[in-house]
Amino acid sequence: MGNYGLPTRADQINGLPGGLNAIKTVAHSMKVLSHCWGQSMKPLLTFIALCSIVSCVAVADAPAPAPIVPDQLTWAGPPDNPALKGAWVQGAEQKTGPYLLRVKLAAGGKIPPHTHPDERSSTVLAGTIYVGFGDTFDETKVVAVPTGAVYVAPANVPHYVWAKQGAAVYQEAGTGPTGTAFIRH
Repeated sequence: MGNYGLPTRADQINGLPGGLNAIKTVAHSMKVLSHCWGQSMKPLLTFIALCSIVSCVAVADAPAPAPIVPDQLTWAGPPDNPALKGAWVQGAEQKTGPYLLRVKLAAGGKIPPHTHPDERSSTVLAGTIYVGFGDTFDETKVVAVPTGAVYVAPANVPHYVWAKQGAAVYQEAGTGPTGTAFIRH
């Protein structure tokens, strides 16, 4: 309350719900500035006020982040390769749009030569993976991809992965629908 028991401008603004407080504050500020600067500034002040209102409302309505934690992932693997486990973090194999696939490879585990119909960017989260390109698994042609590094497997290019020196975890990002086609000899 201000002088003489009358409500102040702040009291009036604080009584409004959510984003309306910000709108009322911007409107009041615009009125004060146009009074000080005159009519020539009115178009600029109107533009600034509209931008402020839009950003205040957008921020007020933004949802809280919803992290996906490792404990929420559902892991599965092919029966013929027990060293390999994968979990869809976001998206799915047959779903259109971006996806994230988390992969665990046990120590010494190998993923034989295969292709994907889309380009995949893989980030190593733990350990080191060894990657080679070609339709035959050749241990002499692998390249070490350590924790924090990224490698890109172009669409339809045969490649293979090996957890040569210990268990590894990596995450693949691409755009679905996707799939895996193993090279058969």
